[in-house]
Amino acid sequence: MNRLVAVTGETLHRATEILRSGGVVAFPTETYYGLAVDPLQYLALDRLFLIKRRSRQMPILALVAGTSQLNLLASEIPTVYHCLMEDFWPGPLTLVFPALPTLPQQLTGNTATIGLRQSSHPIANRLIVDFGGPITATSANFSGAPSAVTADEVLRIFDDKVDLILDGGRTPGGCGSTLVGFCGASLCCLREGVIPFAAVQICAATNSIND
Repeated sequence: MNRLVAVTGETLHRATEILRSGGVVAFPTETYYGLAVDPLQYLALDRLFLIKRRSRQMPILALVAGTSQLNLLASEIPTVYHCLMEDFWPGPLTLVFPALPTLPQQLTGNTATIGLRQSSHPIANRLIVDFGGPITATSANFSGAPSAVTADEVLRIFDDKVDLILDGGRTPGGCGSTLVGFCGASLCCLREGVIPFAAVQICAATNSIND
């Protein structure tokens, strides 16, 4: 069966069935291609770490379809995040939330936190909506190697280790998502990406003044 497929209603349905059965699906985002598994399935997460050759101490980022899905993975929403989500979601801003204590430790990397964002890529969002819940969004690469920007690159990297590759054309590449969390009581940039951290700080400061 062909692993690299065009995106249709039929192949999206196939992708969701693969995710529900513990499989791995590659899909395009607004930065790179990502690898999706069901973030609540322990064995699927184990397989994801194995095929990426990724350290199990490193947490896995996830995508949500919108704020209504946050309570499936996050235990609370920091107040300042509301304005950040309003200004930058959907888009390449990953926010680190306190995680539900019931989440798999492979997902959180034993940090008690979870990085989440809403993708601005229509295929990524359609996959999440059709699946009916969040999906992982770790980049399609071997850990430490360049991330795939095309479906063909995903196939060359992983071959039969990925169950399905949704071909959404070339992704922008370049920087990944900006990763923002808390260092103590203050917002901090954990990884500079597409969105300048200065823009995040301005949004947060403006919200604080308005409050």
